[in-house]
Amino acid sequence: MLIEFRARNYRSIRDEVALSFVASKDKKLAETHLASTGIPSLPNVLRSAVIYGPNASGKSTLLQALFYMRAVVAESATMQPGQTFNVQSFRLDKEYAKQTSEFEITFLLGGVRHQYGFTLTPERIVDEWLLVYRSPKPQQWFSRSYDEKSKSYEYEFSTHLTGQRKLWQETTRSNALFLSTAAQLNSELLGPIFRWLVEQPVYFGAGLSPLPDLTTQLLQTDVGKRAVRDFLASADISISDVVSVSRSGFQHQFLIGPEGPQFSREEREIVMPQFVHQSEHGSATFELHEESEGTQRLYTLIAPVLDVLKNGRILIVDELDRSLHPLLVRRLVSMFHQPELNPLGAQLLFSTHDTSLLDRTLFRRDQIWFTEKDRDQASHLYPLSDFSPRETEAWEKGYLIGRYGAVPFFDEPVPPTQAAG
Repeated sequence: MLIEFRARNYRSIRDEVALSFVASKDKKLAETHLASTGIPSLPNVLRSAVIYGPNASGKSTLLQALFYMRAVVAESATMQPGQTFNVQSFRLDKEYAKQTSEFEITFLLGGVRHQYGFTLTPERIVDEWLLVYRSPKPQQWFSRSYDEKSKSYEYEFSTHLTGQRKLWQETTRSNALFLSTAAQLNSELLGPIFRWLVEQPVYFGAGLSPLPDLTTQLLQTDVGKRAVRDFLASADISISDVVSVSRSGFQHQFLIGPEGPQFSREEREIVMPQFVHQSEHGSATFELHEESEGTQRLYTLIAPVLDVLKNGRILIVDELDRSLHPLLVRRLVSMFHQPELNPLGAQLLFSTHDTSLLDRTLFRRDQIWFTEKDRDQASHLYPLSDFSPRETEAWEKGYLIGRYGAVPFFDEPVPPTQAAG
């Protein structure tokens, strides 16, 4: 389970922002919207969180920061010597442009809280640390810091971190994470942490959708087909059945090799979905591309959503409401709030402009977050709970009139006669 994510000096994020899934003491919707951690100091975490804000306020940047951290963990150990990180600091302040970018994540693994983070520049990892809370007092398993004077790294290890620490240290390059390197060299203790960071988050950026093939694969088994059919039926989009058919087709591949660009074309069997619609006067079968854009997007989301719910992972979607009716978005969100569908505490994090979701029957106050930029064009993040809205307050109305900030402001248009003059 994700507990907290922090980022600093990344794109439009200048000062540190912190997105917390730690539940407040509010008892509203606790039985459905919260997952138990078994930790007395933070007994519950949220099953979902939503981010609002005007265009270019930092919503996407925050989600990208989380995915960027995952990418560095996944790929740094395989980078070539001298290869640089594609990290963008806050560019509207020369002082910040010279500083490191920082990422830290706190999560629950095996019932134990872990806190892992690092700072980096395009050239190197500067700092890296891991704290493990097997008791109320954290154990710092390792820390690593670059000394600019000596041009070398200083390491500190806890006796709790067993294994070939010297080998892992000597093998870790300046543009690689110690955690990733040790996991690649089969560290029994760090391997599960590495895999959690890489495998748990499932991210879809703005304008991107999963491949439909993932959902089509589910149609190959009776259990999978029933799950897809039930999902579509619950969305009430008039599809009575969905089947898969095999057709001969061509797979095209474009590669750039030592001899220049190469194009290949291979004939193979392609499995495609077909949707059955039925009315009082008959039935008809449609291809995926013949369905509405909303149905297509919903179909592509089925496999990732079911996988996340089954395995207790984290689904991160930028602009979840794109091409989807508000009631469908509510349905997707509510699936994460149903313990019988989400027994392992899977979590949903998404951004949206759909203000109809600002509803106390769908969310708690601590699940709603806002982003906005200050005069320096730096993004800030804050929760609705900071405003302590009244029990009967209409959140949607309050947001639209600017009570919570994070809304666009428009200049009055100049009358045509004045503009002409």
